Amino acid sequence: MLNIIKPKVTLVGAGPGDPDLMTLKGVKALAEANVVLYDALANDEILEYAPKNAIRIFVGKRIGNHAYTQDQINQLIVDNALTYGNVVRLKGGDPFVFGRGGEEIEYVESFGIPTFVVPGISSVIAVPAYQGISITKRGVSESFWAITGTTSDRKLSSDVALAAKSSATVVILMGMSKLSQIVALFQKESKGEIPIAIIQNGTTPDEKVGVGTINTIQEIAAEKKLGSPAIIIIGEVVGESTKLKGFYEEFVSNKIRL
Repeated sequence: MLNIIKPKVTLVGAGPGDPDLMTLKGVKALAEANVVLYDALANDEILEYAPKNAIRIFVGKRIGNHAYTQDQINQLIVDNALTYGNVVRLKGGDPFVFGRGGEEIEYVESFGIPTFVVPGISSVIAVPAYQGISITKRGVSESFWAITGTTSDRKLSSDVALAAKSSATVVILMGMSKLSQIVALFQKESKGEIPIAIIQNGTTPDEKVGVGTINTIQEIAAEKKLGSPAIIIIGEVVGESTKLKGFYEEFVSNKIRL
């Protein structure tokens, strides 16, 4: 009897980094995979949920170091689905939050291959939460912006300038290389004293945190040697965190003494 290949592609969000934040549905999808194409942002421990005989292909991207172009990744997904059947595309965070999940789904479906999506816990919310930062809070922040710091043409998103004019919490991903530009935009709006936090490798054992104000954060980032991957959170809610409140209370008292 011929073994008929039934191609299928499932985009799975791996969550922000802590393997325990992977959804149960995501674990079940991985357990049935014939092939897993995974990002650099997915914790390697998560791959253990896939069958031992599943093919694992690293397709991750870091600044200046791409294993494959996006077009190549798209084609790899299709080729493996047609050859092996059940493909899981494992992406960090949520596949539809700065994850190019929409592009990949569109390409795969153009070949008539069924697709499914398992949402993941986005680092936009989870990483601040691990430090007690609620990105919305009654009486403090009514909304939030989630912005990519670096666009496809390697420039700072123009939305950052718009966000700097608002009273909303601003969460910026992939923005560390543009930190000086981000600071300048908020200073231009006379928001130099607004609290800001940078969280590198959030929700993992390698997590590093730097907190300060718009005026001081570049010095703090250099002192703590903060780099990518990191999330930048700007807004009064940062100072409201019970974990970080002590720093801001000390900061204010020092200003009063001066």
